[in-house]
Amino acid sequence: MSLRFSVLASGSTGNAIYVEADDKKLLVDVGLSGKKMDELFTEIGRNPKELDGILVSHEHSDHIKGVGVFARKHKLPIFANEKTWLAMENNLGTIPTDQKFIFATEEVKSFGGLDVESFGVSHDAAEPMFYCFHHAGKKLVLATDMGYVSERIKGTIKGADMYIFESNHDLNMLRMGRYPWNVKRRILSDVGHVSNEDAALALSDVISDNTSRIYLAHLSLDNNMKDLARLTVEQVLKEQDMPVGEQFELFDTDPLKPTPLTSV
Repeated sequence: MSLRFSVLASGSTGNAIYVEADDKKLLVDVGLSGKKMDELFTEIGRNPKELDGILVSHEHSDHIKGVGVFARKHKLPIFANEKTWLAMENNLGTIPTDQKFIFATEEVKSFGGLDVESFGVSHDAAEPMFYCFHHAGKKLVLATDMGYVSERIKGTIKGADMYIFESNHDLNMLRMGRYPWNVKRRILSDVGHVSNEDAALALSDVISDNTSRIYLAHLSLDNNMKDLARLTVEQVLKEQDMPVGEQFELFDTDPLKPTPLTSV
């Protein structure tokens, strides 16, 4: 089986990404209720009981809301780094010891023929990290919840076949919006979220001849719109002489509807 994935849900209300290769099936984050997660798995034709584990990126509620319930219901192992475990453990309920595993930052774990590489990001959590998935020469990158994209991160994620990449907010919508200033300042900070413009500039540094698809993820419900994010990212990439619409395409993600299962 090829490397395949579905962005089950993405946005400020909840995040979950499904990845499979060969006979291994993984879920990154469970930011929705257990009931909603079961519905999303039905939509993509997969059984959550067949999962080999849940990978947790960080402890914010839009990423772990359903982790405890979902893991207990389907008897799934949970993987997170030590600081994330300490930060989230009280919010998960009781997790049996044999379902708790450490996945350190900047580590590679192998699940059969699927290699998962973790990398740290700049975000206001205990020790946030995201993942590159490697299988049979293909590379899928999941990178959201970043205040900025460092050169170190660019080096790790460069040259992927497909990206699920944060495009959180439009700067003007955020600045003119209803959020109090302290929240706006947090989003705009180096431990906040990447704007549409900054997402495009970062992508222009990491896209290679292999890249065929980019999924714009973790859009703010209040400070962004799908069309605006896509148009902004496309415009900036074209200004950087990137072959958007020719070599690679941009795709939307949704907070409630999964993307079709896609082969990398």
